[in-house]
Amino acid sequence: MKYSRLTKEQFEELHQEFINFLATQSITADEWKNLKENKPELAEMELDVFSDLIWEGVLKTTKYLEHISPQHMHLFGVNEENIHVIAVTLKNDVDMTTHEGFNWLRENLMDENVEFLQAKKEYSEDRNLDIFKLIQQGSVITKGDLYKFFNKLIN
Repeated sequence: MKYSRLTKEQFEELHQEFINFLATQSITADEWKNLKENKPELAEMELDVFSDLIWEGVLKTTKYLEHISPQHMHLFGVNEENIHVIAVTLKNDVDMTTHEGFNWLRENLMDENVEFLQAKKEYSEDRNLDIFKLIQQGSVITKGDLYKFFNKLIN
């Protein structure tokens, strides 16, 4: 397995897609039931293959990620050849994960306690795996509103 198995909730959400996936492998509902009961290791493999297919599709279309902690915000722009990161660091005790803290940041962008850094990182041989690792570390896929705002602000 290249990524990670989807959660029970994700499988439930993708129920129809999973049925279609099994159908492409000529596995009927009865055969799937039989597989789960009599060859659970093969059923597990099918779940893993489906999970990887879903992850590949999601990662291929990912354009923005963000990871926000109390003192740090990392905003990622996923480009063709690299990942551009904008890091916002608070050098005071304001917690930007709270509503009040984020409002403080918004109103004090040019304060001496706010530091901006940016960098680019080239992909390894596997772009999607690089993105997946960021998700495993706590980043979430977004529409990029914060990234676009800060990119325009500092560039």
